[in-house]
Amino acid sequence: MKLEQFFAPCPRGLEAILCDELAELGAKDPAPTEGGVRFSGEWDIAYKINLESRIASRILWKILDAGYKNEDDIYQATASLPWEGWFSPNHTIKVALTATKSPLRSLDFATLRIKDALCDRFRQKAGHRPSVDTVNPDMRIHAHLSSHDFSLYIDTSGEALFKRGLRHFSVDAPLKENLAAGILRLAGWKPGIPLLDPMCGSGTFLLEAAQMSLGISPGSKRHFAFEKLLNFDEKKWEALCRESLEKQKPAEPLPIYGSDISGRAIETARKNLVEAGLENAVELKQANFLELPAPREKGIIVTNPPYGVRIGDQAELAALYPLIGDALKKKFAGWNAWLFTADMRLPKLIRLGVSRRVPLYNGALECRLFEYKMVEGGMRKAGKP
Repeated sequence: MKLEQFFAPCPRGLEAILCDELAELGAKDPAPTEGGVRFSGEWDIAYKINLESRIASRILWKILDAGYKNEDDIYQATASLPWEGWFSPNHTIKVALTATKSPLRSLDFATLRIKDALCDRFRQKAGHRPSVDTVNPDMRIHAHLSSHDFSLYIDTSGEALFKRGLRHFSVDAPLKENLAAGILRLAGWKPGIPLLDPMCGSGTFLLEAAQMSLGISPGSKRHFAFEKLLNFDEKKWEALCRESLEKQKPAEPLPIYGSDISGRAIETARKNLVEAGLENAVELKQANFLELPAPREKGIIVTNPPYGVRIGDQAELAALYPLIGDALKKKFAGWNAWLFTADMRLPKLIRLGVSRRVPLYNGALECRLFEYKMVEGGMRKAGKP
């Protein structure tokens, strides 16, 4: 059977662990590159990875790799593809274009030429063309231009994969689910290891950890764009979904703990857990981290502490971070703490020895994931950001 080529974008900094995850899911020859992972496989690998990947943002099916010099080359290459064999002209479309070192003056014009070529092909072969929907299209077409090469992809996911269909309520600046899942994996957390998020916000880390613990596929509560493709194999898809359901465990109390000083945040996290059917799996309480006892003798803390943009916030946080360091030192000996932040002052102000620093991005925002191994007696010293 023919091997298809795919690309899975992900949050920057998670490429290596996404590569590992894709290999575990059966992708062939996964190769990390900036912003994602290239891989190959038979067509139905796209079904499985859309359903099971916790870290990928989308699964893009590569349909063209060609050289180009100008917009006419792009038009001709696009118009030569058998679009009418992939989806119906009754489906709506959206074309998105990215570029690296492209010599073309206008990416908007290049995007328009791709859309025109696709629509002209449909008009010629099917008698009418798809409509454009930039908000909620049936089919997303992704294009990329390098200095000499032009690539086209059909998005098999539709909505981004971090939209699990679970988190209905959020507080300010929530983490994307796939970034949270990647951070849990970077932290070495696995089901069964006690996990605490003492500043849990809307509960994203808690939701991801509970799903992992209970074997709940991240895509089990949503639909995908590949279901609208003409080559969609409904029987294979239904078999995968049945297999996914069979491996799920019933919700039961897990060693996963969440707290937050904000009552609104705890109520939001609780609502999200209820919506996901996971309210019995996670223990929540409203509490100030500085007063919180360790729920177990050993475990892993993963949290996204507050970081401010305004001057007043920054001064307040400069006073808070040393107190967080004190609480970790006094109450969490035997734990590993992983703090994810965009505030590069944190490691210096928290005054604990950093054992690992991982550069990550929350969207366009540069962040760091800092590891602190809490041992009896401290490891206290001034860290460097």
